[in-house]
Amino acid sequence: MSAHARAVKIVALVIVFIVIALAFAAWHFHHNGNALWQIISQQCVPGQQQRNDPAPCQRVDLDAGYVTLKDRNGALQYLLMPVARISGIESPALQDPATPNFFALAWQQRALLTMRHGSAVPDSVISLTINSEYGRTQNQLHIHISCLRPEVRRQLDSLTPQLNARWQPQTLQQHRWLIRTLTSAELAQQSSFIRLMQEVPQAQQNMGKYGLALASLSDGRLALMAIERNWLKMNRASAEEVQEHSCTLLH
Repeated sequence: MSAHARAVKIVALVIVFIVIALAFAAWHFHHNGNALWQIISQQCVPGQQQRNDPAPCQRVDLDAGYVTLKDRNGALQYLLMPVARISGIESPALQDPATPNFFALAWQQRALLTMRHGSAVPDSVISLTINSEYGRTQNQLHIHISCLRPEVRRQLDSLTPQLNARWQPQTLQQHRWLIRTLTSAELAQQSSFIRLMQEVPQAQQNMGKYGLALASLSDGRLALMAIERNWLKMNRASAEEVQEHSCTLLH
């Protein structure tokens, strides 16, 4: 590559970074990133405590430390969130074993989709995601309980025979992911956030750069999937990209 071509490439990358930074700053300036926390702290929890009415949440479980809320997007999408103020995946609170196992709790609440749908929603359709610090819209930890994209379902089905309990790099939705398998018992035994921090060295000091997802596999195991932010590839580590809130898989 000639010196001129290298210079052009560097200038192009600088321009891309500037555009991304300006867009991100503009979005934050105009967006209320505390909307979910305001719903939890000003409506759901006080309503449950004072009137035994969690609305607009579906459930407030103070003992277990979480609420569930129907998301505005998608016919079946729900959010599971802590009743405590926890900003997101980068929060040190998630590295404390005493903090509720929110991923396991969210998987337990997948029956919400069946209840709203009015007929069985199989596990093969359902997924959990939490976006990175750079790929989310709200500064209150929220796990998306929603449907998996059909193309991701097909990719996972194809990958199932080669997946195991070690993190493996794989490509989903044109982005690089790390994927390992879990049993249902392992999901319940240890927080997926702690597992990611302990098992992926790059995540230990940079948890905010990662998004996490969970889906079932055709052999009964679960796939825990981590995506890392990569600005060069326009990847904000928005794990939600593996979900399709219109739930085509049900049709």
